Amino acid sequence: MSGRLPRQEDGESAALRHREELSRQIKEQKVVVDELSNLKKNRRVYKQQPNSNIFFLVDRTETLSQCKNTLDELKKAQQEMENSEKAKMKK
Repeated sequence: MSGRLPRQEDGESAALRHREELSRQIKEQKVVVDELSNLKKNRRVYKQQPNSNIFFLVDRTETLSQCKNTLDELKKAQQEMENSEKAKMKK
């Protein structure tokens, strides 16, 4: 056991990595929403099951709605993170 205490830089780099990951997820979700929005009405949409190579046919409008909700949640999380960082800087 080293008995080493976590340094502030470790926390800051972890926060930076989390912010970058969140930003990457938002960009990815924006592309998905844009692609689904621009599909013709008669096009089929398939969703891959987690941890498998199996795809199932899904409703395009329902999937678009779910993706928009996910994007909104990601943006909200990003905004909360920015607000908490601003609050820390004011202290």
